[in-house]
Formats: sequence, structure tokens, C-alpha cells
Amino acid sequence: MSQLVERSAHAAEVPSPTVNEPGDWRRAYVLRIAVTDALVLGLAMTSAIVIRFGAESAGRTAGGTTLSYPNLSVILGLGWMLGLQGFGARDRRVVAESSREYVRVVNASMLVFGMLAIVFVFFKIDLSRGYLVLVFSVGLVGLITSRKAWRMWLRRRRVRGDAVTSVALMGTLESTHRIVRRLAADPASGMRVVGVIADDLPGALELEDELMDSVRYFADGECSMSAVVASTGAQAVIVANPSRLGPAALRDMYWTLPEQGVDVLIAPHLVGVSADRLHLTHVSSMPFIQVEEPRYGAAGSWPKVIFDRVGAAALLVLFAPVMLVTALAVKLSSRGPVLYRQERIGREGLPFKMTKFRSMRVGADAELEGLLAQAGGDFGPLAKIQEDPRITPLGRFLRRYSVDELPQLFDVLRGDMSLVGPRPQRDFEVAQYDHAAHRRLRVRPGVTGLWQVSGRSDLSWDEALRLDTYYVENWSLVGDLVILWRTVRAVVCPDGAY
Repeated sequence: MSQLVERSAHAAEVPSPTVNEPGDWRRAYVLRIAVTDALVLGLAMTSAIVIRFGAESAGRTAGGTTLSYPNLSVILGLGWMLGLQGFGARDRRVVAESSREYVRVVNASMLVFGMLAIVFVFFKIDLSRGYLVLVFSVGLVGLITSRKAWRMWLRRRRVRGDAVTSVALMGTLESTHRIVRRLAADPASGMRVVGVIADDLPGALELEDELMDSVRYFADGECSMSAVVASTGAQAVIVANPSRLGPAALRDMYWTLPEQGVDVLIAPHLVGVSADRLHLTHVSSMPFIQVEEPRYGAAGSWPKVIFDRVGAAALLVLFAPVMLVTALAVKLSSRGPVLYRQERIGREGLPFKMTKFRSMRVGADAELEGLLAQAGGDFGPLAKIQEDPRITPLGRFLRRYSVDELPQLFDVLRGDMSLVGPRPQRDFEVAQYDHAAHRRLRVRPGVTGLWQVSGRSDLSWDEALRLDTYYVENWSLVGDLVILWRTVRAVVCPDGAY
């Protein structure tokens, strides 16, 4: 205990790290977004005019007006830019931090074109539908693509330690240190903890040395959050335990700190809930966070079923040559069948036969129990063996690049699996599930999933379970598309596969 106090006092003497002026990188980033928006819309207008009218575009006027299409494009572009600004699509709290950025881009674009349609009907302006379709489609796709590209650029900068927001935390030592660990494990989050006010510094909680060395700790009651912000140069404050502060102190904090350019964030302690399921509501002038019900049912709805079947059929056509070559290689490289079918547990605990290209020697299942006993340790419901001797040389290659999973697209067509979902496990693994783990079985198992694109076999069971239950409870079709895209990157850079 005394050692912890001494180290905390020593940490408080560490010089403040060099940080950017509050909002500097955000202002520059928003300016880049605005310039890119203008360039994208200009390109969309120009390409629509050239494709639709060609060389006649300069003298072509909209029916019922004397406006040429180039002049009309300028007016439309300015209106689109104002719509993006008015809908908060360039709000510094949204860009690069939230999926709401894309939602606002889409909403602003639809509003601009909806208002445009009303104006055209009211003034009886006959405008080329082909031109409008080209402008809208090229412009919207360009806006979303460019913002995604900027996010990827910003992510790389943050991993290098640039464009980072310095943060001060307030709460118990346990709650604040949990946030410190999570942010330290995700350098692309864009947040770096520089100071902590904790009310139980003399506590017996053990802290990692590397985190202690980079964070300044202050005892609660000895200094205010304003003093900590001034001392550390923090640009944002996270209150980890708002109930311990009390309403008056919390009100003073969000009155004074934002005036100094410091953002105030309140941790709601809601585990595994996506931002899309959280809504702020008021009752008797009191703010409450309302949480939507989990989206188990939506994950089995007809849009996902159609998406799965059409996607699986398309991927089977795309990968048919790869599957044919793989089947021939498996047949020639080792004794045994080309395909391997194993019983797995699917949706609502119902068993089904999952199909893979055979990557192990014949009789490998009978050897599993002995290998697990030989490896020792408590595997829990995640029975994975590194350097598994049962895997053939070709099978090791197939597993590394997930080629052995391709026949599962047939399982998707049969309705036993989905393109995206928790990976199906065997009966003896499911037998070890607790109440939380059984939530994985609320949806169809997937060919790929959030677990697979977040570390694959390198993850512990607890971390894999957290990712799977998060997916199940917060399912969305857009989320499936993102996971499929991340799957491509995970296959190209197959870390953690064995």
C-alpha cells in the first residue's frame, strides 16, 4: 500500500506531456473535410454534366429557365455544402468519432435533393433526371468514400501518437484504471490519459508499471478538476463515477470546463451497448439515457436472410476457381476426403453439419482430447491448440488464409449459417457456456464474425465472448458490411490464425 502511495506521488511530479492546443487538430481536420467535400461535389457535378450532355453542356439550359447546367451545378453545389454544414456533418464532435457522421451526410444529401424536387415542381422546371441521378449517386458515394479515407489517414496518425486528445479522469481508482487500460490498448482511439483524480489512491489495487509511469495521479479532495486540467494540459475530462460527485459538483464542472475549451464526457457504465441503442430522454426536466432492446430478432429478419443468400451465391461464383484448385490440392496432398463435415451447434442450440475443406489428417477428432490434456491449462469453451500436429502442411496454409472456410458458403445457402455471426462451436464447448455465453446462440452462426476480425485465435475466451455478445445484441446490416470488409483485411494480413 505504501509503495502505491509513493509511486502515485512520484507520478504526480512527472512533467506534463507536450500536447496540442485544444481543438487544433480537430479544426485542421474539419477544414480538410470541408475542402474535400467541395472537391468531391465539384467532381460529381462536372462528371454528371459531361456524361449526360457531353460537348453541348456549356449551352444546355434547364427547361423553363435560362440557367445553364454549369451555373445550376454551382447553385446545387453551394446548397449541398450548406446542407452538410446545417445538418452537423462537419461537427467536430462527430467527424472521425462516430457513425453519425455518415448518417448526417446521407440525411443532408437527401434533404437537399428533396427540397430541390419541391422547387422544380413548384416552378415547373424541367431538369434532366439522368443528370440528377448521376449527381446524387456520384456525389453521395464520393462524400462517404472521402470521409472514410480521411478516417483511415487519421487512424494512422493516431497510432503514431499524433492528433491525440489528452484526457483527465475522475472516479474510483478501479473505474479510472479500467478506462486507462482500454484506451492504452487502443492507440487509434485518439485519447491519451494524462491525469487521474481518484478517491482511493491508498487502495490495494495493483497497477501496471507502464501505465503508472505515463499518468499523473492526484488524490481526490486535494485539488479540483480545473486545477488538474491546468496542470496536465488535458483537453477533455471523463467522469467515470458521476454519482460520487453529486449533482452540484457535476453541474459546476460542465458549466466551467466547456468555457475553457475542455470537453466533458460522462461514463454511463453501460457494457456492450452500441451508441445506436442509446437515446437521451427527459422526464420532469431530468435527463435519462434510454437503452433500446437487444436486436436479436433483427439479426434473423428477412433483410439479413436475403443479404446472406444473395451474398453467398455471389461469393461462390467469385471463388469457384479458388475452390476448384483447393479441392484438387487437398485430394492430391494427403489421404482422405476433400471435404470435412463436423457437427456444430447453431441457432437456438440446434446441431447442424458444418462443411470445410479438410485441413487435418484422417482421424484427427479422436486425437483432440489427448492433445488438450497434454497441452494442459484451462481452455474453457475455446479449445484451440497452437502448433496443432494434426494439421497437414497444406491445411496450415488453408487455415492461415481462411480458404478452408469457403465451403461454408453452401451452409449459408442451406440456411444453417450466416455470412456474419458468432463462429459455431462444438457440443462439448457449448456445454461449458454460462448464461451470458448462451446469448451467442440467439442468431445463426457466421462464416466470419466480429471475433475473427479482432484478433482471431489470439483472443481469450472472455474477450471473444464480449465481442460476440456485442455483435448479437447490437446487430445491424451496415455492421455486417463493415465486418465483411474487415474480414478481407484480416485474410490478407492473417495474424492470429492457427
